[in-house]
Amino acid sequence: MPQFETVIKNGLIIDGTRMPRFRSDLGIKNGKVAKIGRIDGREGATVIDASGLIVAPGFIDLHTHYDAQIYWDPYCSISSWHGITSAVIGNCGFGFAPVRPDDRDRAMLTMTRVEAIPYASMKAGMPWDWVTFPDFLDSLDRRPKGINVLPYVPMAPMLTWVMGREEAKSRKPTPAEEAELCRLLGEAMDAGGCGWSAQRFHPNGGSCVQRDYDGTPMVTDVMADETSFALARVLRQRNEGFIQMNLVTGDRKHDRAHYEQVAEVSGRPLLFNAVIAVNSDPEIHRDMLLRWLHSCHERGLRVYGQGVTTDAGMNFAFTDWNLFDDAAAWCEATTGPIEDRLMKLSDPDRRPGLRKARPRIITNDLADIIVVEVQHSDLKHLEGQTLREIGKAQGKHPVDVMLDLAVADSLRTEFFAPALNTRVDLQREVVADPYVIPGVSDGGAHTKFFTAGRFPTEFLIKHVREHQILSLEDAHWRLSTLPAYCAGFTDRGLLREGYAADVVVYDFDALGIGPLEIARDLPAGEWRRVQRAEGYRHILVNGEVTFADGEATGQMPGELLRHGRGRPGGVRQAA
Repeated sequence: MPQFETVIKNGLIIDGTRMPRFRSDLGIKNGKVAKIGRIDGREGATVIDASGLIVAPGFIDLHTHYDAQIYWDPYCSISSWHGITSAVIGNCGFGFAPVRPDDRDRAMLTMTRVEAIPYASMKAGMPWDWVTFPDFLDSLDRRPKGINVLPYVPMAPMLTWVMGREEAKSRKPTPAEEAELCRLLGEAMDAGGCGWSAQRFHPNGGSCVQRDYDGTPMVTDVMADETSFALARVLRQRNEGFIQMNLVTGDRKHDRAHYEQVAEVSGRPLLFNAVIAVNSDPEIHRDMLLRWLHSCHERGLRVYGQGVTTDAGMNFAFTDWNLFDDAAAWCEATTGPIEDRLMKLSDPDRRPGLRKARPRIITNDLADIIVVEVQHSDLKHLEGQTLREIGKAQGKHPVDVMLDLAVADSLRTEFFAPALNTRVDLQREVVADPYVIPGVSDGGAHTKFFTAGRFPTEFLIKHVREHQILSLEDAHWRLSTLPAYCAGFTDRGLLREGYAADVVVYDFDALGIGPLEIARDLPAGEWRRVQRAEGYRHILVNGEVTFADGEATGQMPGELLRHGRGRPGGVRQAA
């Protein structure tokens, strides 16, 4: 009788601790790592030959928005294709619980703009068999899952539930409402929430890049500092959980001080979103962020930065585009149905304001945007050129070039905005920092625009194999162990006996990222952009192979990680 369900033989093990790699075998039983050492192949019911391959802990993604997609895609692709075995949902304060039945439609409409999730897909794909946050976790628990899921308690639906949407956008909670928010947070964490999340961007423009369906700020954007402190005290009293926050008010001194105060009050890890090495202004990450993170840790504050470690630019068309919302003029012009957008983007009276406005978080210079594909046959010759090149030839401002072309093409023209962070010398500073956690995949969100779910594969290819910024030992610590520590995982993130067998087995030299593709695989006929992974021979979740040579096996061993841990003894779910 075999002692182990699976034995991974002859692999080069990188266990996530940053200790040197070693060649060994790994035995799996009841979904956990049962033995690391020399194991006779006859002791395994299934044997995976890992000769010449890396065996490492599965990757952990702390920033996703798979709250909706998991209901129609239990593998949460594209993240799972790239070795993610555990993901945290409910980021930025956005989610679908608690939500009363008569507010469900509005909750979905909110997510169509703030995270660009297609309404038709949510409407067709979400069962809405919950009302409260504990109900939502029970719903997730019942669903077959190809990865593990850890849930934040998002503050936007919580504030809406307690105060009402419009009231939450216009005033502070009363003492009674604040007490109810804290009670509900405690109830949600009793049910298994891992902490809370909130986006707090400047409500009057400037830095407010993610907005509600109608172009107004999200309810968390106007959440008072005092409310943050009250919620932080809940975690302090429980001595558990962590916090994810986007906070940009335009007052950098206030923002950093607020993070520090929340970390101090809670006594828990706090994740700042996000650290990015902007080509045109390196001091943004050097002085404002990295030095500040080091200062926090010198004072014992567990403040970590979530690093943008991909250089994924964005493909977009103005039929859907919403990520110029940090500029008020662009937000107004790109809000509403296509007919309204077409009218506003063609309006000559709006053009001066659009030319003057400078959206800042998508690309370094609008003139660098490239025309990728034009539907109108008379305009095909412009494909492959930048707005700068066309503007020079036509004697036009780049903004007029872009909008004239889009309007003539019924807003169907596809553009590409190069990433802000393409300089490897600057990325090196972010990637190598001990207080930066790689990721910010936004998995499940903005899927028509970019594919940052590829970040683990890109991290290993670019920052380890090509540029030798990190060793493999350090890379796997950053991709698995450090995020597991921050998120409060108690049974995974390392390859250690007794830990969950979340494992990636891959060919380091063969790692690759496939071409950008259009996949029409969302409910209601909607589409998204995807990029597949190459080089992963096996990906295991709780001891079961979910992908073999890039193909899904149909196994659904993922768990809802209540309180950061799986069920005792593991779990098996039918596909």
